Amino acid sequence: MISTDELKNRFKTNGGIMKTAELKAIGLNSRQIAKLLQNNILSKIKTGVYEIVGVSVPDEIILAKIFPTAIIYLESALLHYGYTERIPSTWQIAVDKDISKPQFNISYPPVTPFYLDSKYIDIGITEFDTNGIKIRIYDKERTICDVLRYSNKLDREVFSNAIQKYLKDKDRNIKRLMEYAKILRVTEKAKTYIGMWL
Repeated sequence: MISTDELKNRFKTNGGIMKTAELKAIGLNSRQIAKLLQNNILSKIKTGVYEIVGVSVPDEIILAKIFPTAIIYLESALLHYGYTERIPSTWQIAVDKDISKPQFNISYPPVTPFYLDSKYIDIGITEFDTNGIKIRIYDKERTICDVLRYSNKLDREVFSNAIQKYLKDKDRNIKRLMEYAKILRVTEKAKTYIGMWL
C-alpha cells in the first residue's frame, strides 16, 4: 500500500481533496480506503470525496472538487473581488437548472445554489487559482449584472457598496458590462445605477 507521506503528497498536488476514483488510480482499493478512514488518516467530506485529517483545505477548492461545473456567484463573487466586506452565510454558486439538485445537500461547506438557464450560465465565466486548483467564478462585469438582477433581494448596503466599489475599480470594463446587461436583460437598471455614478 502507498505510504502515508506519499498519500499526503498526492493530496497536496490535488489541492487537498481526492475522489474515490483518484485514490483507486494511485493503487488504493475500497478496503484500504475504509482502513485509512478508520485509522483517522482520511476523513470523508461527502460520499466519494476525501481529505487528509488535520490539513485545512480552502472552501473554494472543496467546492471546485465536489461541484466542478459550479461557478462562484453573487455575494460570494463580490467578496472575492473586494466589493463587499460582508461574508455570506453560505457559498452562493451558479449551476445549470437541469443539474441534479440533491447533491447540494451537504453540511460543509454550506452552499446556496442558484439554478440558471443554460443560455445564461456561460456568460462571463473566468477562473482564479488557489493552491494550483482552478476555481470558476463570474468576472466583475457579470457579477455586477447579477447584483442588478437581484437588486430587490440584496441588502441595500451590499448593493450600493458593490456598485460604488466596481465603479472605483481601475480594471472595470463598462462596455463589457453593458454587453452583458443587454443579454441578461438588465440594461435599464445598468443605465440607472451605473450611469448615475459615471
